[in-house]
Amino acid sequence: MSIVGILLAVLIIHVFAAMIFIGGSLFIWFIVWPASYKATSDESERTKIVGIIGRYFGWWTDATVAILLVTGAYLGYEYIGGNFSLLTTTLGGEILLYKVIIVWITIVLMYANNIYHGKLIMRLAAEKKYDEMKRIRRITHMASFITLGLLLIIMGLAVALQFFMPS
Repeated sequence: MSIVGILLAVLIIHVFAAMIFIGGSLFIWFIVWPASYKATSDESERTKIVGIIGRYFGWWTDATVAILLVTGAYLGYEYIGGNFSLLTTTLGGEILLYKVIIVWITIVLMYANNIYHGKLIMRLAAEKKYDEMKRIRRITHMASFITLGLLLIIMGLAVALQFFMPS
């Protein structure tokens, strides 16, 4: 297989993983979360349902993040032709560098939020401590919406890379 064929295959895998990751995140926030209010009025049960779906999606998140990191590293390396100085000397390289930085910020924010707040919210719901749970949920929602915003910025930067090839 030629280098172009390998790049194309890796790019397709990368884009497919991004679709699952971003699409799944949007689906949970814009479909699952609002629908949970219609499924039950019991706050503890609703939180349990969303938590179970979130944990299940978490496995897909972990897999797609791993795939995105590996394929993204390869594609980024090929994009700059192995010349890391292009990351600070060309517009395309700078866009790639910004994308990498935002990717890592997003990953840290996402996992810190999910690991800490996800378990805490599930415990508070089981203990029926709804006031404390709602306070924590406001924090986790803000972090999640910031994460979604960062994902959209990453996607925009990925598109911009196609127009600013480093030379």
